[in-house]
Amino acid sequence: MENTLLHLDHITQTFARGEGRDLKVIDDVSLTLKEGEIVGLLGKSGSGKSTLLRIIAGLIQPSDGTVSFNGQPMSQEALGIAMVFQTFALFPWLTVLENVELGLEALGVPEKEMRRRALEAIDLIGLDGYESAYPRELSGGMKQRVGFARALVVNPSILLMDEPFSALDVLTAETLKTDFLDLWVEHKMPLKSVLLVTHNIEEAVLMSDRILIFASNPGHIAAEIKVDLRYPRDRQSAAFTAMVEQIYTLMTSAMPARNVTAAQALTMYDKLPRVSPNQMSGLMEELSAAPYNGRADLPALDQALGMGTEDILHLVEALRLLKLAEVAEGDIQITPLGKMFADADTQKRKLIFSEHLIQNIPLASFIYRVLQSRPGHQAPRTRFLTQLEDNMTQEDAEEALSAVTSWARYAELFAYDDNTATYSLENPSA
Repeated sequence: MENTLLHLDHITQTFARGEGRDLKVIDDVSLTLKEGEIVGLLGKSGSGKSTLLRIIAGLIQPSDGTVSFNGQPMSQEALGIAMVFQTFALFPWLTVLENVELGLEALGVPEKEMRRRALEAIDLIGLDGYESAYPRELSGGMKQRVGFARALVVNPSILLMDEPFSALDVLTAETLKTDFLDLWVEHKMPLKSVLLVTHNIEEAVLMSDRILIFASNPGHIAAEIKVDLRYPRDRQSAAFTAMVEQIYTLMTSAMPARNVTAAQALTMYDKLPRVSPNQMSGLMEELSAAPYNGRADLPALDQALGMGTEDILHLVEALRLLKLAEVAEGDIQITPLGKMFADADTQKRKLIFSEHLIQNIPLASFIYRVLQSRPGHQAPRTRFLTQLEDNMTQEDAEEALSAVTSWARYAELFAYDDNTATYSLENPSA
C-alpha cells in the first residue's frame, strides 16, 4: 500500500463550446492509486467519472493538471494501464481467442507467445472451451468475461473498470463480481491496482478498499471513505449496512442546496434528472402511505423498491427540485406540499406540479415565457436546444429538454408535437 502507482494532480477538463463558452466537466481533481488496492469512483451518470477514466487511460489529455504513472509523467500510450468498458466492445467477426489476442497483436507480441498468453487469460477468467466461439454465441456475462480477458492479457499494472457490471442482469453481475474478487484476493491476476467507476453504492462497498464520491456540475471529489471490511464481504452485516447508509448520506448531501443562495440557485443550463412524473407520483404515494408515513431511510427504500441506487437518487433530486420532498442524513421526507400532492386527485396534482414547475425549474419557465411572447404561441424545438447546447454538452442539453418536456406535458403547461418538433402553449390565455 506504500507504493504509489498513479497520481492525478489538480486535473481539470474543459471542452470548448464556441464563442468563448467553455464547458468545464471536471474541476481540480487530485487522487492517488496505490499498489494493492481497489478504489471505487462513485457518482451519478454524467458526473464526469468516465471522462476522468479516459484521461487516466491516455485517451484524452486534460486541460490542466498532470497524470503520473510509476512516478513519471504518463505517456500518451498509457502502457501498463488497461480498461474494461460498460459495453462489451467486442469485434463480432472475431472469435473469443482473436478478440483477446488483439491487444497483444497491437504490442507486436510474437504469434506463439500471443497465443499462449491469450489462452491463459481465457482460462483464468473462466472461458476455457469457448476459444473458437463468436460473440453472438455468448451471453452478456460471457462477453464481459472476454472483455476482462482482453484487458488482463497485456499484464497491466492498473485495471480501469468503467461500470463493467451495469449492462448485466443482477445474477450474472453478482457471479462476475464474486469471481473477480476471488482472483484479486488470491493474487491470480497480474494487476497491482484497480480503479472501479460505478454508480452503485453496494457494489462500491462490496469491492473497494477506498471510495471516492464524485459530485457533479462540474465533476469533483466530494468525499473519500476508507472501507475497512474483510473479503468476502457480508452485505447483511451491520458494518456493511452502516457504510451503505453513510454513503447515501454523503451522496444526498452532495446534491446542491438549490435555495440557499442566489449563487447556488438552479439555472436553465443545469442538468435535470430524467425521471417521469408517473415515477415521481408513484414514489410520493409510496412515501405517504404506511409503513413510511412520510419519511423513509433511502437504503431501505432502495432495497424495498428494487429500483437501483441511481434511479432512486434521480427521483430524490427531482422531488427536491420541485419542493415535494427534502433529504437529510440519508432519509427522504415529503414536505407539506408533497403530502398535499400525494393526497390529491389527478387534476389537483397537475395544478400543484404546474405551479412548482414554473417556480423552481428555470428551463420550464423560460420555455413558457418564450411561448407566451410569440404571436402564435409556438416555437421550434431547435430554438431551445441550440441555446442549451451553447452552455451544455449536446447529451446534457437533450436530456434536460426531454425531462422538462415530459414534466410540462404532465402538468399541461405546454405541449410538444414530435412530428413537427414544435412546442405550443396548452392554454395561451393563462
